Amino acid sequence: MRKLSLILSVIILLIVALIIAFLFLIPRKNARDIKAVAELEANVSPSDRPGLYVDGLALKHHDGTEVVMHGINHAHCWYRDKDDVAFKAIAEAGADTVRIVLACGIQWDTDTADSVREAIEKAHSLGMLVIVEVHDGTGSDDIDVLKEIASFWCGIADVLTGTEDYVIVNIANEWVGKMNSRLWRDGYTTVIPMLREAGIKNVLMVDAAGWGQFGRCIDRYGVDVFRSDPCANTMFSVHMYGISGGLKSEIRNNLTSATHHGLCVCVGEFGYTHSDGNVNEQYLMKYCNEHNIGFLAWSWKGNSGGVEYLDLSLTWDGSELSPEWGAPFVEELDKHKP
Repeated sequence: MRKLSLILSVIILLIVALIIAFLFLIPRKNARDIKAVAELEANVSPSDRPGLYVDGLALKHHDGTEVVMHGINHAHCWYRDKDDVAFKAIAEAGADTVRIVLACGIQWDTDTADSVREAIEKAHSLGMLVIVEVHDGTGSDDIDVLKEIASFWCGIADVLTGTEDYVIVNIANEWVGKMNSRLWRDGYTTVIPMLREAGIKNVLMVDAAGWGQFGRCIDRYGVDVFRSDPCANTMFSVHMYGISGGLKSEIRNNLTSATHHGLCVCVGEFGYTHSDGNVNEQYLMKYCNEHNIGFLAWSWKGNSGGVEYLDLSLTWDGSELSPEWGAPFVEELDKHKP
């Protein structure tokens, strides 16, 4: 009986400790983080943030106008010959932002500086903001891969100069396949200074670990990653499929992993279903709309390997949208047209 009483006492003490942490310690830490992020942003020279910039939870144009992205992903590096028709169709569908998939040569043929410049100019000429991302590090747990991706960006830094008010650099798509927060932190705190030293002054975007779906890494170390940016101009992205986007609670928790610390976040990719489960895309978009969080659907066309159901359009010109995914998403985009 004494042993049982002792065990019960220990359990009760642990529960009390958890309640105290939840009610007092965690909110205090979050408040300190919010203050620290705000101070970092306030102490940066305007010349280091000449275009788009993060202001607490918000993404803003250089004139202070808030930006909430509603966009679509385009698989440029696999379908470069489709850029003209795809960008036009994506813009006509109502997207205000396009996320362009690039390659740096690790897995797929590298995009040259000229091809990146051309893709950016084509999309921007249609009135869209542009997110550029390198896809070669998807699921990798190797910091050297992330460094190689960073070297790619540094090598085309001149292409990005002058684009700061309409281009966001999403450093690496879904780097870190494991749910390994420390590896994620160590990788990005290493490469972000590299990009800044190369003269890149665009907003940087960092995908969550766990194939983009482990928002908890931002909760744990997002402020550390933000601190590593001398321009204090980094935002975060969670991708939402079955693991992170299936339950309402998971959707909220993944996004508040950033917002509770005063960090700007968006949903850089999501579908309506995936191999890891169904997505509650209607609640996801509703929650994002209520909290001014941007979201971008994956993807216009060109999916293969059994995930063709993620094609928003059955044709590159958008003349036939997929009924399960494309048509409902374009209806959502219609709500956000100016």
